[in-house]
Amino acid sequence: MTAKVSKIVFGVVLIFGLATSSMRAQDATATLSGTVTDSSGTKMPNVKVTVKNLDTGQTAEAQTDSAGVYSVPNLAAADYEVSASLEGTGASTVKVTLSAGASQSANLILNPAPGQPPPANPPPPAENLPSAPSSSKTAPSLEDLGFSPAESQANAKQQALLDKRTHMLKIHQRVGLITTIPMIASVVTSLNAGGRSEGTASRDLHVALGALTGDLYGITAYYAIRAPKIAGTETRGPIRFHKAMAWIHGPGMILTPILGAMAFSQKNNGERVHGIAAAHGPVAIVTAGAFGAALLSVSMKF
Repeated sequence: MTAKVSKIVFGVVLIFGLATSSMRAQDATATLSGTVTDSSGTKMPNVKVTVKNLDTGQTAEAQTDSAGVYSVPNLAAADYEVSASLEGTGASTVKVTLSAGASQSANLILNPAPGQPPPANPPPPAENLPSAPSSSKTAPSLEDLGFSPAESQANAKQQALLDKRTHMLKIHQRVGLITTIPMIASVVTSLNAGGRSEGTASRDLHVALGALTGDLYGITAYYAIRAPKIAGTETRGPIRFHKAMAWIHGPGMILTPILGAMAFSQKNNGERVHGIAAAHGPVAIVTAGAFGAALLSVSMKF
């Protein structure tokens, strides 16, 4: 019995000792973590990080998350070489010594490779609007406005201004297209708005359509005027023509309702339209033509 008891006790002690050794071995592993940034301090996501054990030559790999953070667990205590790399940049390497059971950090900074612009996350897709909207689906960039790739990628503030300008000019174009509907209807109804009887349906409809056209025109003009300007850019081609037409339809949209109100008053009084009010029709037609030409210049390729 004594011999059997001794064997059982020895077996239990051996098993306990092996389990304890295994747990100590697991606790003895180290964790290495850190961040990867560019030279400006911006966190770099999706960067490959390689950790090499200088004693054994074994390597472990990780990738930075959206915040530029990486983590490599279960590393043995040793000297390591930590490197990070990304296409378009030079590799960044640091050496670190890990102690058993410790958690240590090693941060890396990626610099542009010689002759390469600094890495940058691509902007979200949008419609191509260099100075006014167009039908292209390619996102506008500062290179489209004459900036070099290095300048555009290094200047996030300029890109933000361009994004805001793009958004506002998209609204400018869409409201402008909507404005053409009541504008055309107003021109058409003007043909039947010349009766002498006060308060005729056609005359009232013409006035209502003219008022709606003016309101919509004010909205589209607001977004064009308030869109941020990008310094150092040159207006050319269809955009130059588009802006030139604004000097015609802009004053015309102010003058047309004034002349229209004068003509409406004269008609309601049973008078024949006379004086400067007689120019209401021609001014309205010229204004509508200039507005239509401005829209076509940025909506069609020629």
